[in-house]
Amino acid sequence: MNIMGIIIAMWRGFIDSLRGAVVLFSMDKQINEKLKKSPLKADSRRRESPMGHSQPKNPKHHRESKVLKRTIQCCALNGGMGMTVWSWTKPFLTITFSTMWVLPLFLLSRIVNSLWFQDIADSAYRYRQGRPMLLSSVSKLIADMLFSVLVQALFLGQGVLVSKMPLPPIGDVLALVHMCLLYALYAFEYKWFNMGWELHRRLTFIECNWPYFVGFGLPLALSTQLANSYVISGCVFSILFPLFIVSGNEAEPVTDVCDCPLKLFSPVVAIANTLFNKTIGPAKRR
Repeated sequence: MNIMGIIIAMWRGFIDSLRGAVVLFSMDKQINEKLKKSPLKADSRRRESPMGHSQPKNPKHHRESKVLKRTIQCCALNGGMGMTVWSWTKPFLTITFSTMWVLPLFLLSRIVNSLWFQDIADSAYRYRQGRPMLLSSVSKLIADMLFSVLVQALFLGQGVLVSKMPLPPIGDVLALVHMCLLYALYAFEYKWFNMGWELHRRLTFIECNWPYFVGFGLPLALSTQLANSYVISGCVFSILFPLFIVSGNEAEPVTDVCDCPLKLFSPVVAIANTLFNKTIGPAKRR
């Protein structure tokens, strides 16, 4: 095997790949000069008709070569207009692709994970606390779960709105605090749910002892914010969250260290109450 020959061939291929950019500027001129000097055989044949009569001479102008112009147009179309159109259509196509393929798969994995998370939480609770103490009635249990999901969704939206504040450091810090408290609620909710705590008691306990729960949720909040993709962040969350469920069952929260409750859940609870009263309330009255 000739190593030097391989290297030389690769180098020649590399140089030849760049040569087109140099030749492009002189190619049109050379092609046009050849067209002017070449004999017009086709035109000379058409001067004589099949009956021997000569046709009138119609001088025909040759089309000039426009390689450089066409190349620039292609570059402008693909690089300029193409990138511009892509920047316009990328959000729509990304949402469509996520909705049609990624989102169903992600939701399916979240459903499976939720079942596994519940199993992990129940096993950890039985190991440490004993038999779970659920809420008194099935209707109360379902209402608490639905209201909890709505409050958590609204709280997540509140965190996103806070992150858009004009002062980036303050907005980012407040958004991080929101995520810390939300992840702490996720982790401890399994334990408190098995203890028979209703949602308002769970939220009040977090608001009154927010320093501990901010610290508890901080590692998971920072880990999920490292990735720019929501899908990757969701995968990171799914990987680490079972550990936090077990930690929540084993933990003994530090209480009564702050006299000022952090009432971040109060606005979303008020909104959730309004939504429930306008939807479920009228249905019950019927």
